[in-house]
Amino acid sequence: MDIVIFGLSLTSSWGNGHATTYRALIRGLADQGHRVLFLERDVPWYAAQRDLPDPQFCELELYDDPEQVLARHADRLRAADAVIVGSYVPDGIGLIDRLAAMDLRRFCFYDIDTPVTLARLRQGEEEYLARRQIPLFDLYLSFSGGQVLNELQRDWGARRAEALFCSVDAQRYHPTDEPKIWDLGYLGTYSPDRQVRLNELLIEPARARPDLRFVVAGPQYPDSLDWPGNVDRIDHLPPEKHASFYSRQRFTLNVTRDDMIAAGWSPSVRLFEAAACATPVISDPWPGLDGLFPEDEAILIARSRDDVLTALCKPEKAARAIGQTARRIVATSHTGAARAQDLLRALSPGAGARLPRHEPFLEGSTQ
Repeated sequence: MDIVIFGLSLTSSWGNGHATTYRALIRGLADQGHRVLFLERDVPWYAAQRDLPDPQFCELELYDDPEQVLARHADRLRAADAVIVGSYVPDGIGLIDRLAAMDLRRFCFYDIDTPVTLARLRQGEEEYLARRQIPLFDLYLSFSGGQVLNELQRDWGARRAEALFCSVDAQRYHPTDEPKIWDLGYLGTYSPDRQVRLNELLIEPARARPDLRFVVAGPQYPDSLDWPGNVDRIDHLPPEKHASFYSRQRFTLNVTRDDMIAAGWSPSVRLFEAAACATPVISDPWPGLDGLFPEDEAILIARSRDDVLTALCKPEKAARAIGQTARRIVATSHTGAARAQDLLRALSPGAGARLPRHEPFLEGSTQ
């Protein structure tokens, strides 16, 4: 297949999980002989933080002007087997309208932020996707599965919605067998709605156990935060260092945003990354998690500080078994190769039930 993707970023993982998601998926497609052109808006905040400026597994073009890039690639876009626009693409609404007018063979939206997207649309916020545009796509690929897929078709006018979870590159995420230096760690960009749970599930355990070592990696945390002395801070951790980071932890923490919890079935890429490294994961609970990683077999669930402290006392052999079970699950179902197959099945002719194309919703529609 020949696939064109307009995405937030492939070149920079700074402050976003999109880059690692796209990298694993596109590597999976390339390994299976498919051709991908990735078009990324050149913005200064990613230009200064590019950790993959020249990917070898796809064509990449950085562009400044959406009109020019559409004109430059018009023939390629019309001939492509699929054109995919991702969430959070700058000037996404205008870009989607122009692409929808080009009579593409298969026009898709990949929402790596589905619960956030829908929550914002309910509030009338249209940053990168307009409510009226959802029916324009032949296929709505969603970061979230479960009931959200039915909601997209029933309430939002999606012609067809399919889950396309994030994934990991199995060649890059694996145990490194380095010595453990942290008892519990967390990797994620600062988010106010996650911070409450991060405080409960990592900061408070750190205060309760000054004899243990903790670490939080990720950008944009306010300088005003009061970190305990036994919590190390890493501002930015590029993807090539993730496997080492997870492998040096006895346990790692997964913390979920409010919108993702409400939607359910929204695994983060960090969850799959840690599991691929066989690091046992302690996670806050959300609907669908047990369907991906059975509780106490492949993951530990924590609702409070005390749950975390109990988990940290788990015998090493039992913790190792949990990590290995999670690693086997990821190796089977959540690698870039597996996700590429999921995408190809979704794009295959006749896949799924497709609703007829119709006029976009008018502003103020009750749909």
